[in-house]
Amino acid sequence: MVFYYKTRDDSYHVYVGKDKYENEELIKHGWDNDVWFHVDKLSSAHVYLRLKDGETIESIPEGVLEDCVQLVKHNSIEGNKMNNVGVVYTYWNNLKKTGDMEVGQVSFHKVGDVKRIVVEKRINDIVNRLNRTKSEAHPDFAQEKTNRMKYLNRVARDEMRKKAERERTLREQRQKEKEARSYDRIHQEKDMTSNKDIRQDYTEFEEDFM
Repeated sequence: MVFYYKTRDDSYHVYVGKDKYENEELIKHGWDNDVWFHVDKLSSAHVYLRLKDGETIESIPEGVLEDCVQLVKHNSIEGNKMNNVGVVYTYWNNLKKTGDMEVGQVSFHKVGDVKRIVVEKRINDIVNRLNRTKSEAHPDFAQEKTNRMKYLNRVARDEMRKKAERERTLREQRQKEKEARSYDRIHQEKDMTSNKDIRQDYTEFEEDFM
């Protein structure tokens, strides 16, 4: 089971695994535009924010980020009771899982890509608002990931096709411009030859008249 929440602007979805076994499924089938949140050095829920296409971890709106860190703090037994709690967050694809790790445990491929923030205290208004949006679902993570990959592959193919069409149009345009320049040069050379012939004929005419 997964719990879903809506952030304050109602256009982002946050989701949380019910337990460590559900977290294993989230770790396995996350998306590249998912951002993972966890309380630093303490046990907590794994909170995920699904970014919109084209967004980055640096462009998360401040209010949405605050919602996520408040939610992960609230879902930590120890962290929920403490002030100045550290929260770490990073892209899903930076999570590292090895066979010797316990269920739900992760590390990172690149520690330098992990961001950290300190949550001074729990803000009940935020937590209560998020809890009012809470819903439960039993998604098929594997199928959702498959559908996502099919969509991305389709977008990539469409973009490649559009790029090829743009390149073909550009080549045709350049060829037409080249042909136009060659046509103009031929006419200029022809005009120069014609003017030379007229001057020569006029000189011969003068000589005959004299």
